[in-house]
Amino acid sequence: MKELSKESATWHEVAEDAAGQRIDNYLARLLKGVPKGHIYRIVRGGEVRVNSGRVAPQYRLRAGDRVRVPPIRVAERRAGGGRLERTRLPPVLYEDEALLVLNKPSGLAVHGGSGVSLGLIEQLRRAHPDARFLELVHRLDRDTSGVLLLAKKRSALTELHAQLRAGSVRKFYLTLVHGAWRGDSRDIRLPLNKYVLASGERRVSVTEGGLESHTRIRLRERRGEYSLLEAELKTGRTHQIRVHLAHLGFPIAGDDKYGDFALNKALARRGLKRMFLHACRTVIAHPASGVKMTLEAHLPVELQRFLDALETESQVM
Repeated sequence: MKELSKESATWHEVAEDAAGQRIDNYLARLLKGVPKGHIYRIVRGGEVRVNSGRVAPQYRLRAGDRVRVPPIRVAERRAGGGRLERTRLPPVLYEDEALLVLNKPSGLAVHGGSGVSLGLIEQLRRAHPDARFLELVHRLDRDTSGVLLLAKKRSALTELHAQLRAGSVRKFYLTLVHGAWRGDSRDIRLPLNKYVLASGERRVSVTEGGLESHTRIRLRERRGEYSLLEAELKTGRTHQIRVHLAHLGFPIAGDDKYGDFALNKALARRGLKRMFLHACRTVIAHPASGVKMTLEAHLPVELQRFLDALETESQVM
């Protein structure tokens, strides 16, 4: 066990580039290795003060704020129990002074929580302790691979969020579903509602009166009993593609939340041990220059290998 400790309270003045950042995220960067749950506790308990007053974890800092950080003494588990700091960092698709684009692998959570002590963003901050700013622009489900955007400047994050709100960011996914998709292109507009199971796990369903949700689907090709689809997110709801397709009777291969569980077991025996959903292409305007950028991540080897196996099977039949 390794002890992380500070002997006395310290004061930190918020720099201009941290203005607008939530206090919990600010502390997570400052107190590297301290679990997020512990940070929440010391903020809610009033041990963290901003300008000598108590604040909520959602408080957004302003330039010049003075933050009091109490003495921290928490035990950190040794690496080996699924700790992500020893996981190899994802490949970089693009990087400059404002933007970092990664090819996230399946199985890696983008942030800590829900049983994950450290996610990708925490891992990156540990690997780059001198980075003054690093934030997720958007999220990908843990089991989804592909293009992930991160901002290296507050101004870049603000600009990219504005593009997301305006609907000018285009995000495309490749997915394999069980069944013969009919027609070349189709727009799915089904309202979605989030709910929580007794276990605390988040789920989403098509529900009248839910949030407006729009997915555009294009057929790329058929492989035997399966269809390879390109899905474009026109809105960005939680689990949107997965729920839309499952509701229409086309469960995503390997989806352990909304898929066909018996089929998933059979697919695992044939080599598909993950969900077949990959963020293959994202189109943005560069947050500083405004130049249009198309950021692409090739289909992962394990998914391409499974597609090739399906093609071989269909030729034999």
